[in-house]
Amino acid sequence: MTHNAFTYRAMAWLIATLMMFSGDIAMASSLRLADPSELAGEWQVYLKSAPQNICALKLEQNQTLAGDIECLAGWLSETPIGWFPEPDGISLTGKEGSRVIHLGRQQEGRYQSTKHSDPQIVLQRAPH
Repeated sequence: MTHNAFTYRAMAWLIATLMMFSGDIAMASSLRLADPSELAGEWQVYLKSAPQNICALKLEQNQTLAGDIECLAGWLSETPIGWFPEPDGISLTGKEGSRVIHLGRQQEGRYQSTKHSDPQIVLQRAPH
């Protein structure tokens, strides 16, 4: 009887462990990393609290920034010079390559800063 109890307990742990790992794999595969060419182009950046103050920003194919970078830098602790895609959004980087701010994907063509300590910045694809 105790042998069966041990076997059932071991089986329960094994099943729980397998479910945990398969859940992690399914979650990771549901977030697709965008190719930089998909995100390159003209964007608008503004504070969520002041959407009328728009800065024009360009995400270059080589993952550098162009456009009104100084406008954006006024809202951040460091001037961003680069960017890279992440599975859940876009990160802007500084001179040393460190992340200045992460912008989480809200919907197609719209990203927003996610940390409460960061200014609430919105990055939105510019209309054509």
